[in-house]
Order: sequence, then structure tokens, then C-alpha cells
Amino acid sequence: MIIVTGGAGFIGSNVIAALRERGEAVVCDWLGTEDKWRNIAKHPLMDIVAPEELSGFIEEHAGRITTIYHLGAISETTASDADLIVQRNFKFSMMLWNACTRHGITFIYASSAATYGDGALGFEDSNDLDIVRQLRPLNLYGWSKWLFDCWVLDNHAHKAPPVWAGLRFFNVYGPNEYHKGAMQSLVSKIVAAHAPGSPVKLFKSYKEGFADGEQLRDFIHVDDVVAVMLWLAGRVTPGGILNVGTGVARSFADLAKAAVLACDDTPRIEFIDMPQSIRPAYQYYTQADMRRLRALGYNAGFRSLEDGVTSYVRDYLRADDKYR
Repeated sequence: MIIVTGGAGFIGSNVIAALRERGEAVVCDWLGTEDKWRNIAKHPLMDIVAPEELSGFIEEHAGRITTIYHLGAISETTASDADLIVQRNFKFSMMLWNACTRHGITFIYASSAATYGDGALGFEDSNDLDIVRQLRPLNLYGWSKWLFDCWVLDNHAHKAPPVWAGLRFFNVYGPNEYHKGAMQSLVSKIVAAHAPGSPVKLFKSYKEGFADGEQLRDFIHVDDVVAVMLWLAGRVTPGGILNVGTGVARSFADLAKAAVLACDDTPRIEFIDMPQSIRPAYQYYTQADMRRLRALGYNAGFRSLEDGVTSYVRDYLRADDKYR
């Protein structure tokens, strides 16, 4: 039995899809009243468990659970309810860590590249608590992920699951993100808004050294993220805190051009003012340092931005059925 928290969400539902042949997946999530359920509608499941019921479910089935992929969280970078964030993103994660430690369950959890803040200290993943404590996330969501990373590193040496990893995802895109609204990837937003011949609107740059549209991100396709997660769960020793990106930063202009070309149109870009409210915390550059994951033995490649965006647009966003 494998539990995926946030299993009906973006990355979680893609993990469920990858596990479909095993027929042993349990989704822990709230489905709500919208179309989020469609993310898991094609896949056999052992059960669907509400987050508030998960602690009891683990105790009842502990002898059968091999792995928990913990992806459930409030992930909006604009979230402002700190008490709720602490309960959902920190306290719930602590409960799962302790349960996996107690029952010998593999634990793979989602951290975030948001823990790196403005990137002034670089993007090198580390298991050194003193180094991690120096990071300064820019928003409440990033802080909650940083807080749990610190808690893990302060506790894991003497009390930890047999195999664990905390994954700092960079900019993930791909199918089944449609329920995320404003938090969808730019690829999805561009295709949804695109009309033949119309320009893509990108933010102007307000930082010296970055031209308009040349703000850089490490964009990674969700299939590559899932491949890393499944590989780590198959290890026999902990992986620790690890970056999950491609290791290559690309511009928003590159991404926009790839998305429009995949729509069989000629790219045109128009630059617009960035809202004043987000300028102080805006990141101009992210790029995952992937040396630690490679050193562990992960040698699979990552698809290029052009290949990943093209397959996402043509196989999902412009297909009759956009769900995996």
C-alpha cells in the first residue's frame, strides 16, 4: 500500500498515474466541489482518505504501508493565514514523519525551491542545519517548507524513517494542474488565453542585468519530477534534502515562445507592468544545483524545455481530454 497525500492535486495525481499498474495507491486529499476529482478519475485506487482521517488510517494499516509520498499542502505563494499554514504544512508533516519513523515507512515529502528566498545564498541543497537556517524565504508558503526542513534536519539523525527525502521542487509544469487557478504554470495560462496572432503578455523587468522577459527559472516537466520520486522511494538509505530541477535556467520568453510554437502559431511577446504588490518578493533567477542527486546515483536525463512544453501542449492542453 502506498499513500499519496495531495493525491488528487497536480504532482500527486501524476504520482498516482505512475502507480496505476500496481493497484495499491491510496489518495489522501479533499476533492471539493469542482473538477479536481478528474485528476484521478482514470486510475484504480485502494481508497480515498480525508486528511483529518489519515493518522488513524496509518495506525490501522501500518503493517501494509510501504511508502508515503507527502505532497499535500497549501501551496499558494500568496497565502496569508499563518495559523492555517502552520497546521497544514508544518504540523501535519510532523505527524507523518513521526508515523513513518514509528512504523518503518519510507517517507518522500515535498519541500520547495521557495525555501531559497531571493537566491542570494545560491541554490545548493544541503543537509547541514546551520546552512539551511541561513535561508530566508520570501513568503509564508516558503517559510512553512523551510520550517519543516529545519525540523527534519534537527531530528532525523536520531529519529527518522528508514528511507526519507525532502524534495525542493523548482518550477514544475505538466498535466492535471488545471484546478490550481492562478497558481497554474505559465504554459497552461498562455495556452488557455492564446488566440492566433495575439501576443503573449509577460512582465517587464525591474532589475538591472535582466532584460524584459529574460527573468530566469528552472522549469521541469512533472514526469521528470515523478521519476525522481519513484527512484528515491526504491533506495535503501536516506536521500536527505534534495533539489529537483533540470539544473538549467531558462527565460520566460523562451517558455512563451515554446508554448506558442506548440500551438502552431508565430510567437509575439508584449511586456506589461508588474504589479507593485509582487515586485519586492519577485525572484529573477532560479537554477537547481543537481550535484547531490547525481552523486546518489540518479543518472536519468531531464527533458528540454522545448520538448516538455510541446508534449504538454499537444498531448494535453490542446487535446480533447486534457487529463492524465
